[in-house]
Formats: sequence, C-alpha cells, structure tokens
Amino acid sequence: MTKGIDNLLVKKYNLPIPRYTSYPTVPVWKEGIDKEQWKQVFNNQFSLKNQQQGISLYLHLPFCESLCTYCGCNKKITTNHSVEEEYIAVILREWKMYRELMSEKPIIREIHLGGGTPTFFSPKNLAYLLNTIYADSIIHAEHEFSIEGHPNNTTVEHLQTLYDLGFRRISYGVQDNDPEVQRIINRIQPVENVQRATDNARKIGFRSVNFDLIYGLPLQNMERMKKTIEQCIAMRPDRIAFYSYAHVPWTSRGQRLFDENDLPTTQQKMELYQLGKQLFSENGYHDIGMDHFALASDDLYKAWQEGWLHRNFMGYTTQRTAMLLGLGVSSISDAGVAFAQNEKTIHDYYAAVNNNEPAVFRGYFLNKEDIAFRKYILDISCQNKTVFQEENLATLKECSFPVLEKLAADGLIEWDETCLQVTPLGRNFIRNICSAFDLYLIRDQSNSNKPTFSKAI
Repeated sequence: MTKGIDNLLVKKYNLPIPRYTSYPTVPVWKEGIDKEQWKQVFNNQFSLKNQQQGISLYLHLPFCESLCTYCGCNKKITTNHSVEEEYIAVILREWKMYRELMSEKPIIREIHLGGGTPTFFSPKNLAYLLNTIYADSIIHAEHEFSIEGHPNNTTVEHLQTLYDLGFRRISYGVQDNDPEVQRIINRIQPVENVQRATDNARKIGFRSVNFDLIYGLPLQNMERMKKTIEQCIAMRPDRIAFYSYAHVPWTSRGQRLFDENDLPTTQQKMELYQLGKQLFSENGYHDIGMDHFALASDDLYKAWQEGWLHRNFMGYTTQRTAMLLGLGVSSISDAGVAFAQNEKTIHDYYAAVNNNEPAVFRGYFLNKEDIAFRKYILDISCQNKTVFQEENLATLKECSFPVLEKLAADGLIEWDETCLQVTPLGRNFIRNICSAFDLYLIRDQSNSNKPTFSKAI
C-alpha cells in the first residue's frame, strides 16, 4: 500500500494524460491556423466579452540566465540583458496589433507575467512594458495581477515597482531546497534566498505569495522532501502548487542531462505526493484542485469553496474572464471558442510581428461538442463534480460512460446519467477522471504508443 492507496491502482492510472489547461488539448490543434479567421474570431469575442467581464493578459518573458534541467517551459538562455529592450519593443508591437482589432478600450481584469524568468527583466523595463499597455486600457476595479519570480534575482526594486503597478500576487519557483537535488537539476537556490524574497514581498504589501514545489525530481526521497516541505511551510506561503515532475525528454532536451535511474519510481513518486498532501493538510492548507493547496485566508480557497474557481493556461485563477490574450513567444490565447498559439522561436515570433501579422502558428476553433465537454473537464478540475447536459447524452453514452463505469468500480467517482461527483480517493487521480471526457483521446487510440503527455503520477 502507498499511504492508503493501493499500489496496483497507482500503476493502473499512471498513464500519459494531459493536464487539461485547455480542451481540446494542444496536440489536437492544427498548424497553419487561418490568421484572418483568428483575427475575426478575436474581434467578435472581444466585442461580446469585454464589457461583461474584462479580459486576461498573459505575457511570456522567456529569458533565463541558466538552464534548469527539469524545466519544460519555452525559454531562451542568455546572460546578455541587452535583449530586454528589443523583446519589449516587439511584444508592444504585437499588443498594438491586437489593440487595433478591439472595438473599444480593453478592460484588463487579470495579468500574469510568466516565463522563463520574468524577473530577468529590469524593474525599469517591466514598468515601461506595463505602463505602455495601461496607457490605452481600463484597469478593472477587481483586477488581479501576478508574476513568477526567481528567489535569486527578485529584488526589492522589482517588488516595489510591481506593487506600484497594481501587482499583489507573486509565485516563487522553489521546486526543492535540498542541495543535492538542486545540483542535479542545476538550480542552486539557498533556502535563505527564498526566505528573503518572501519577506520582502510581504513587507512591500503583496497579499498572496505562492511557492511552486515539484515532486518526482531526480534524487528526491522521503527525507529530503519532508525537510523541503517543512522549511516552506515555516515561511507560510498563502498558496502552494505541488506539481508532478513532467518527464518529457523528447521535447525538453535538458532533461536528458541526468540519469533516469535517479528518478523516483512510480510508487515512490506517489508516496512523495501523499507525504506533501498530509503535511499541507496538517498545517492548514486545503486541497483545492489539481496539485494546488491554499490557506483558508487566500482568495483561491474562497473561490474553490464558493464554486467560482476557474482554470486556464495560467493555472487556477479567481478571475472568470472568457478571453485570455497571450502576448510574446509561444504564448497561447483563448477566445472562448478558439485557441491560438504564437510561434515558438524568438526568430519566428519577431519575423511575424515585424511583418505586421499575428504571430500565431497553430490553433483550434471549437465546435459545440468541444465547448460542452470542455465545461465537464473544467467543472471536474475546479469543483470535483459536474452535471451532464441532455443534448450530449448520446456522445456521453458512447464515449464517456464506459470509462466512468471503470472509474466508479475503482472508487474514484460516484455517478449516474445526470451527474458525477469525485470521491476523496478520486481527488488523487483528477487528470484521469478529466480524461473520461476527452473525446479525442478516447476516439483516437492509434498514437497511444507515441510519447505526447507526461504521466499522470
């Protein structure tokens, strides 16, 4: 047994499955997206949604000074900070392009700066980027602005500048505090730096500090994981994202730099997760969804408790905007009825924007069935339950219900033909439960042996 979970169950459900930050998932999307069609959809959806809810912005800032070998993000490694000005100029050119498609001033409700390492950029350059966007926008009274910070290079000046620009939430990439684990993943980050960065954010007035931790990294074991978690809990972050390490060496070449024999086994990885979940629970953190924990005082917990938690490409959020505009290399936009992803290399991204055309290279336009099943997946990942719509019953009976029968037999869900409820055991297998509504995964098993997704555990 693995902390109360049958190891046979762990092995059974340790399958390559999406994390469902979108549906349909990225591998289903089409390359060579019709850019004119995307512009028209964006324009139409903006006109419908802006006044109702406002929009969300995701700005991808890809530069890092060194390579963390575990990382699967789109990044560019350089110590040359002169790249900042050119990148900001292009991302603002892209913003201007979208601004011309908008029928009115955008009401910005949410901004997230991700990377890469956003705090690679100087406070001055971040301020210029954001102030230029603000100058022709309306900032919603209930906005939520957040940034991903590196504990080693997030300065007091960064924090004060961002606070003055309306940011109140910061997420620090901690991953693991053990020196041996840090050495093998090439992320040397003394715990004192994490403490200092956290203290500085709180002194300046940030109301929500998140720590990203990863379980399943090479050389991790129960003793090391326990120490890392206890050190982090002592700093009392408001939120903790406890991510499963996604081993995808076929797309992230840096992951080939360490020996796979140093990775925990599937059983060991589940034990690490259960250890973390137990320690978080004992110290006042609530399990609010897929790998995320929050204190009762945090807005994320309140949103989960009150049933209005939302999930998008930025992860879990309290803002339920129907339009997310992604700016920068590899960024993804979600217009509610369509997805579009930007070019994945800086060279191609610059070339498209400088040619005054959207930098999107692939995407997907959703049909009615996609939209309905997307809602089922969002409901399960955000609320641990969903209600079935009668117009989808034929497809549900054909594709989803046979899978639900198996999940119920293993005690992961309770369901009938009207609704579904995730059980406490099932909350350890949310990705698997969501996959019961992934029609593309169910209908197309021909590429099941082709590596696409990381494993669920």
